[in-house]
Amino acid sequence: MIDKTFKTLERAVADVHDGATVMIGGFGNAGMPSALIDALIAQGARELTIVNNNAGNGETGLAALIRAKRVRKIVCSFPRQADSHHFDALYRAGEIELELTPQGNLAERIRAAGAGIGGFFTPTGYGTLLAEGKETREIAGRNYVLESPIHADFALIKALRGDRWGNLVYRKTARNFGPIMAMAAKVTIAQVQDIVALGELDPEVIVTPGIFVQRVVKEAA
Repeated sequence: MIDKTFKTLERAVADVHDGATVMIGGFGNAGMPSALIDALIAQGARELTIVNNNAGNGETGLAALIRAKRVRKIVCSFPRQADSHHFDALYRAGEIELELTPQGNLAERIRAAGAGIGGFFTPTGYGTLLAEGKETREIAGRNYVLESPIHADFALIKALRGDRWGNLVYRKTARNFGPIMAMAAKVTIAQVQDIVALGELDPEVIVTPGIFVQRVVKEAA
């Protein structure tokens, strides 16, 4: 019997190792798996490379992970906002590394990893500092930059509901990066509001099929 459910958040993240690359879903707080992040902070893994759309805001979620100095490097598209002070302070002190990636490129680099694509050419970033050291090519009269896929050891994502096979549905735009991150990681851990019986999720509305999910845990567990 396939059963990917975990009884506790702590057990779900227990094997995240020092130095791991961890994708974390969310667009700001929308879709951020805060309960899994809290469990990861308590677990103690360090020197992490985090892939996220932004670099945390306020005091909770990703910002708390950064504040705890567990992050060595962050790959994101939007590192600065009014309340991203923990990242800002550590970056200015030279204690965290930043790989800045335009948002569309970030999404496509993640998707490329899940789709098995070795790289892709994009016009975004050409002629800027973001293209330094990267291969460029002119295609049909337009200049492009070669971008590489982003793979991860773990992905922490948030969904609305899941079943024991790992099939997931999301709440509206809270899905954001969740589906592509699930495809790009070796181990995908989904925090859900409810775990339902097999057959309760309409196959027509399942966004992330269970083949891309290894662990499902209820957020209030």
